Amino acid sequence: ASLLLIFLFRAVAKGYKANDGKAPSGIQSFMEPFFVFIRDEVTVPMIGEHKYEKFQPFIMTLFFFILFCNLLGLIPFFPGSANVTGNLAVTFVLAVLAFLVTNLNGNGHYWEHIFWMPGIPAWVKIILTPVEVLGLFIKPFSLMIRLFANITAGHIIVLSLVGLIFVFGNFGESSGGAATGAALAVPLTLFISLLELLVAALQAFIFTLLSALFIGQAVEEPAHH
Repeated sequence: ASLLLIFLFRAVAKGYKANDGKAPSGIQSFMEPFFVFIRDEVTVPMIGEHKYEKFQPFIMTLFFFILFCNLLGLIPFFPGSANVTGNLAVTFVLAVLAFLVTNLNGNGHYWEHIFWMPGIPAWVKIILTPVEVLGLFIKPFSLMIRLFANITAGHIIVLSLVGLIFVFGNFGESSGGAATGAALAVPLTLFISLLELLVAALQAFIFTLLSALFIGQAVEEPAHH
């Protein structure tokens, strides 16, 4: 997935340089709607039009890396077939990266509302501050679990459907039962695989959307009324 991203982004970058001031063409024209969508629907609304550019590369990389890993996991042969985003180690690292980018860029307003919220009685702050600090770690944890659980669930369903062939066939003793299991399993597996295409894109979008939301909360300037 990383090699594909490097190849793809380099090709797109060359297209932008070659077509500077001109209409996009080739792979550039194919990818530009994705760039515009992520910018207009994720980074600008969540982070703000004055600060989004700093985080746009990170959000774009997150989205396409997760999307490519999800899609490669649906291919039942090399170079696919590995359920990468269904591995907690991978989703953990992605969540840690989002955690670091969010909190390393947090401004004073952000940290003030975590450790000592203004305008609240001191005795309430003693209760809320531990909750807010705990929330710093719950947010990336939820990102990690959500991506892992949704991608793994689809693979478990496919595995269960394929298992019908062996269950109906009594593990090799009944060819007729195996054929019946296959008649049920194959169309249902194809349906779930199509559904997984939607889930692959949706989970990549949700992960990046929430990451951008957390970053936006960290860099948001206080509103003066």
